[in-house]
Amino acid sequence: MKKLALISVYKKDGIVDFASQLTEKYNYEILSTGGTAELLRKSNIPVTEVSELTNYPEMLEGRVKTLHPVVHAGLLARRDKPEHMQTIAKHKIRPIDLVVINLYPFEEVSSKPNVSLEEVIENIDIGGPSMIRSAAKNYPAVTVICDPFEYSLLFKEFSENSGQTTLSFREKQAAKAFERTSSYDMAITNFLSNCHKHSANGAKGFFPDNISLNLKLQRVLRYGENPHQKAALYLPLNSKAGLANAQLLQGKELSFNNYLDLESAWNIASEFNIQTPVAVIVKHNNPCGVAIAPDLCHAYAEAFNADSVSAFGGIVAFNGRVEANLADELTKIFLEAVIAPDYSTEAIELFKRKPNLRVLRITPATSQINGLDIKSIGQGFLIQDINEKTLEQENLKIVTKKKPTEEQVLDLIFAWKVCKHVKSNAIVVAKEGKTIGIGAGQSNRVASVEIALNQANYNAKDAVLASDAFFPFKDSIEIAASAKISAIIQPGGSIKDQEVIDACDKYGIAMMFTGMRHFRH
Repeated sequence: MKKLALISVYKKDGIVDFASQLTEKYNYEILSTGGTAELLRKSNIPVTEVSELTNYPEMLEGRVKTLHPVVHAGLLARRDKPEHMQTIAKHKIRPIDLVVINLYPFEEVSSKPNVSLEEVIENIDIGGPSMIRSAAKNYPAVTVICDPFEYSLLFKEFSENSGQTTLSFREKQAAKAFERTSSYDMAITNFLSNCHKHSANGAKGFFPDNISLNLKLQRVLRYGENPHQKAALYLPLNSKAGLANAQLLQGKELSFNNYLDLESAWNIASEFNIQTPVAVIVKHNNPCGVAIAPDLCHAYAEAFNADSVSAFGGIVAFNGRVEANLADELTKIFLEAVIAPDYSTEAIELFKRKPNLRVLRITPATSQINGLDIKSIGQGFLIQDINEKTLEQENLKIVTKKKPTEEQVLDLIFAWKVCKHVKSNAIVVAKEGKTIGIGAGQSNRVASVEIALNQANYNAKDAVLASDAFFPFKDSIEIAASAKISAIIQPGGSIKDQEVIDACDKYGIAMMFTGMRHFRH
């Protein structure tokens, strides 16, 4: 008797040639469903529909077609147990030797913008995962293929084993099959959990009882944060945008630290819309120079001059297309990487002067996967929603007698956007759309103020200052006043707010409260 293959695929690329080889070269009969059966029949490949075997038609708009004992008994019957074989023979059920299935595109459909819930639900495959699992459970006798890229692997196995598959091959395919159904179920779980999360009120309703990270290995990295650490990059299924999917146009492989710095640089650049050209230079996960200007080349020059010493060996991000004149400037010093949404052909050619320079083209992501920020601690994870809250100018509160000028307000908002991405305690001093001093990661706010102002030096006169959190005392204001800072932006909310406001009034400094803080640990 011929062997029996059950074929039911959503993605039909290559399936006709595959089925043709099965029937003509390896003497298989084919059992199939719906659209797959129709395509094979039109291609003159003999096929039996599942409905002919079960004596039940496909029903409920195709929701029910393979959920039947004739199918699953044929998949699950153990060939080494006589009672199993006697049972299926009694009921005239044929054993199924090969299962070839790929699933409804739930991940793709659920990630489409503005997709309806009904469309997503209709792309939850029920019969497919059931057959895959049945076949994989019985791998000592059944071969399962659930990815079109594996068709060639099967035929290679056939050619090396006289039209048979080895136990080790079937075992490996079974593991892949359970991995696929597991990731598919995780995608459904995450989608429905997010539906509940967005309809729930408060933090308790925001977080599901269980979180599944449905990740696939993208690549092993050269090493981790240090050479003695191993590292790898994983991607969520159906992930297409963001840094993890950025295209490396040239240069060495990206390291673990490169990814961290690139993410920091790109996140700052993303704070500004494309109508506000911005250049960002990052070193050790903190910005060392950020500037906005009428064009990217001018912005880069200002960002570089903000801290030219730290810029050496840095990561540079832009929020617009890099042209040849900018590429020419970028090749004049040593940089680790450049990232932008696009590059001109001439710019890409110029980058070849520096073959080790990593040049990345990024497709901006509309949001983070699941909207979650995840950090690991010993034997656990800390999870929060992404810090995506933006500052609206109309919500700023002037708390001092002196009001900031329109130009100062623009600089204050600029400094605040940068400050959001600086390690706490964070202080940013800015003037005319560029940073001139950044104090990052200090254990007290006064130290960060001093570092930022020392870096700004004489340029601090008439500059503005942003703080990621409130000032607990007036000492930072006094230091800022001695450097001739003209305006300050901070969250407010300290029990010493009035003392701080009074100090600003004393020194003629304008101050605005944001009502939100931007700690970054």
